[in-house]
Amino acid sequence: MPQFNGTIHSKLPTVGTTIFTVMSQLANQYNAINLSQGFPNFECSPELVNLVDENMKKGLNQYAPMQGIMPLREIIAAKMQELYGVVYSPEKEINITAGGTQAIYAAITAVVNEGDEVIVFEPAYDCYVPAIELSGGIPIYIKLKAPNYHIDWEEVKKRVNQRTRMIMINTPHNPTGAVMSAADMKELEKITNGTDIVILSDEVYEHIIFDKNMHQSVCRFPKLAERSFVVFSFGKTYHTTGWKTGYVLAPERLMTEFRRVHQFMVFCVNTPLQYALAEYMKNKDAYLQLGSFYQEKRDYFVSLIKGSKFKYIPASGSYFQLLDYSGITKEKDTEYAIRLTKEMGIASVPTSVFYHEPEDNKLLRFCFAKTNETLEKAAEKLMKV
Repeated sequence: MPQFNGTIHSKLPTVGTTIFTVMSQLANQYNAINLSQGFPNFECSPELVNLVDENMKKGLNQYAPMQGIMPLREIIAAKMQELYGVVYSPEKEINITAGGTQAIYAAITAVVNEGDEVIVFEPAYDCYVPAIELSGGIPIYIKLKAPNYHIDWEEVKKRVNQRTRMIMINTPHNPTGAVMSAADMKELEKITNGTDIVILSDEVYEHIIFDKNMHQSVCRFPKLAERSFVVFSFGKTYHTTGWKTGYVLAPERLMTEFRRVHQFMVFCVNTPLQYALAEYMKNKDAYLQLGSFYQEKRDYFVSLIKGSKFKYIPASGSYFQLLDYSGITKEKDTEYAIRLTKEMGIASVPTSVFYHEPEDNKLLRFCFAKTNETLEKAAEKLMKV
């Protein structure tokens, strides 16, 4: 095999293989039920698949416009106005992306420069900080407050200064399942008012919210919308995570900078998928009923493990449920997650990996975006612990 013997100065020296890959590989190795990685194990809509097939056969297989096809951007704009009462220009303020992660990376790269500070709330999804560091930014970590993982806004006020370039939020939240309230958004509005701070709002689980709560997008708040990149995911909404398609919204000046980066990352996004999604989005029930669909799964999963040795607070959003194992063992969460996979045949994700300095709260993250049969088999194993 060819070998490189020269010097490499790694830009991300502490970054290894993601925990999601590690746990999924372990699940495969031990033939375990995989509730670690966040994707459904059931099929997406046959109608959506047929639409992709039809558009491929129509010959729509060449480059799409860099910004995304206009019909898709137009229907997104209509959706945003209907759901959140906000008007985005399909031409100047909406861009189709190769999934949420690419959108997040491009947004950070577009506005964060050497020495800029970016506030990140922990536990945080693992793609945030590497993007900040690759741009020369400095992540400023603030811990969410257990047990409901809310933001301490007084602490945020203390950490904001003239070097603060961006504040990153995620609602509904991965990995905790927490959601931000309208009061949270008002606090964020107060803190950023009169500053040059840009907000990056990761809202990929926007429709997966429970218990009759309403998703409080930054888009609902004009003073926040005017300084925000807002990221969404078709993959999370339509059970098609492998398609890696999403979109980002931002006011024109921010979007101009975003597109300068985006065009040299991927240039454009899968063409036939865009045409299929533009047609499929006309079926509003497909996203409006998503919350009730996943709430049934959340409720079913927690009902199946009622009486187990695990403690839990039902997730308020996303398709992840945290289980507290502090009454079972004092093992580190990374060690216990591995042992559960090997010995009990069920894979999860230890939440300590979502902190820059691992914080072991004896919590494991389980994905319930699975068939009922899978959830039943998983629960059977958890009840035996």
